[in-house]
Amino acid sequence: MTGRTYSIDDVKAVILIGGRDFGRCRTASRLNRALWPLAGKPVLQHLIEHIACQGVRRFVLCCETESKHIRNSLMLPDYLDVRCIEETMPRGTAGCIRDAADPGRDELLFVFQACTLTPPDIHEMIQKHRTGDCIMTMFFNPPLMPEEAVLQDAQLYACESSILDCIPRKGYFDIKEGLVPTLVSAEKTVFAATLASSSGHFRMWRQYVQAVGVWLNKIKTGHPALTGFQSSPSRPGVWIGEGVHIAESARLVGPIIIEAGAQIDSDAVILGPALIGPQAVIGSNACVEHSVIWKAATMGRKCHIRQSLIDENFNVPSGVQLDNQLAARPQTGLGAWTEAMRLRIKYPAFHSKMEERVKTFAELLSRPQFKNILLLILGLLFGTLMVSYWQPTLNKLWHIWLESDEYSSGLLVPPLALYVLWSRRHSFYECIIQPAWTGLAMLLAAQGFRLFGLYFMFASAERLAFVLSIGAIVLLLLGWRFFLRFVPIFIFLFLMLPLPNRVESIITQPLQSWATVSAVYLLETLGYSVIRQGNVIQIGDTLVAVAEACNGLRMLTAFFVISGFVVLISQRKFWEKIIVLLSTIPIALICNTIRLALTSIAFTKIKTEDLEKIAHDFGGLAMMPLAIGIIILELWMLKHLFSQPESIEHQVVISRKDN
Repeated sequence: MTGRTYSIDDVKAVILIGGRDFGRCRTASRLNRALWPLAGKPVLQHLIEHIACQGVRRFVLCCETESKHIRNSLMLPDYLDVRCIEETMPRGTAGCIRDAADPGRDELLFVFQACTLTPPDIHEMIQKHRTGDCIMTMFFNPPLMPEEAVLQDAQLYACESSILDCIPRKGYFDIKEGLVPTLVSAEKTVFAATLASSSGHFRMWRQYVQAVGVWLNKIKTGHPALTGFQSSPSRPGVWIGEGVHIAESARLVGPIIIEAGAQIDSDAVILGPALIGPQAVIGSNACVEHSVIWKAATMGRKCHIRQSLIDENFNVPSGVQLDNQLAARPQTGLGAWTEAMRLRIKYPAFHSKMEERVKTFAELLSRPQFKNILLLILGLLFGTLMVSYWQPTLNKLWHIWLESDEYSSGLLVPPLALYVLWSRRHSFYECIIQPAWTGLAMLLAAQGFRLFGLYFMFASAERLAFVLSIGAIVLLLLGWRFFLRFVPIFIFLFLMLPLPNRVESIITQPLQSWATVSAVYLLETLGYSVIRQGNVIQIGDTLVAVAEACNGLRMLTAFFVISGFVVLISQRKFWEKIIVLLSTIPIALICNTIRLALTSIAFTKIKTEDLEKIAHDFGGLAMMPLAIGIIILELWMLKHLFSQPESIEHQVVISRKDN
């Protein structure tokens, strides 16, 4: 307890700026949260300007990295004394306070987190600190509900310079886990003060959107942040930047800030609080509600964006509904296309009242008349397709499945695809049915491809045309939304087709050589004396020929069917499914190597041809459970290695003041 009275000239603002967030939020990984935009300026600049307007002139920015980039991103007046410190080694929040203080100077250090949108009045903080008569004051946000007993930490602190004696000069030292317990042990007073309103501190993007909404509800015309914006007499609570185009039929309900160059098309609806960044485009009939749209983002026609953050240069496809979502900017053009497809499939379109006449698949099936007509048309089309392709395409394909060991797994694909279709039936019931004439064009193109195969005797082209015709019929009768959800099953159907002869001949020899070399290496690792002669393995006095049928192609095709089926029925993230599919190739090659090695060892013990054949065939069958076990192990590892941490409630640590 000091009893010292401080003025605004004795105050120094210490602003803690964390690094980028790698992994949890793609937008925070690309751009430091302190530089996230707010009405044309970074959040950090708004914080500094708010503090400077109350008379504080000395600032210290404690950065983990990118101090030069952060300083160059700020446009601050020359009369402010702003110093940047880049911590090359982690110092912790308390360590940053010591590094920011001026040695030997009696000053009051106010510590802010950079991601603070609605900081309290500095004079209020000084008064609360003086009331506590303490060495350090920790500020807490008021409870959201009156019945809440636990206060939320505002990440704001007031510290006197004498606190530096309790902070080591080097090493990591945190406020909550290091400084507060040290002060309590030294019988120093730590005071807990409650702010009149929330500080608007955020760490995740949802908190950012919420804090922006609180900030917009607080500002009034004449606020310094609204410099360069004009209020609209016909639209109260709406502030518009230069060069903004708003269609007359657009409806805007404030508070809303629309930055320079933005475009609001006809019949668009924006419900505040909302922030529309520069050069952003809100398409016709789109609805933006309680959201933040960054620079040059585009909302397609008939989009519905609610409580979401749209990253800069992000293109939301037409007819997509995003509710409480982060649309992070893809890094590549292919990534942008993939993300657009993902949004179309995962988030169903928002439909206005004019479109309520369009029924979902479940609603249409509930009508007996429509159900019978649909089943009749589907039966006729698929029946005609089967009859027209039976000779010679499907007949030859059937014999390939029965006679070829390499492609016998294709026989399992149709029933597995039907099972996946049945297991996903509830998601298909929600689809809006709008027949697409694009399907007719796709069907005609497939028949042209078939004629090409018949004329030039390319059997693989005929088989490919059959699968393409299935997709074309689905698209023609049920529309794009149904087809986009059918795409994974549609791709799975291609696994029932054998490889073209030219492709098979290209990969057969490398696979055969790899199988021989890897089997020899494994046998030598196990301690056997092995000699390789081309594709023949000599182990002792026994010669084992690695035939063309042992090259591993059989396992590759079978394992792709297994992994594809697992991916379709599992509820995993998209990137996890991609990893499982890509791992099919090494798993198949490894299993084939193990089979060849075990078969070679068995041949040294067995001299009867019948027993050798049994050992050869049994080795191939035994690899199936092994491959399935490896896939299950892989899924288990992906689940436990990359699972999200459980949410932990913060515990407030404060000392009790003794009278």
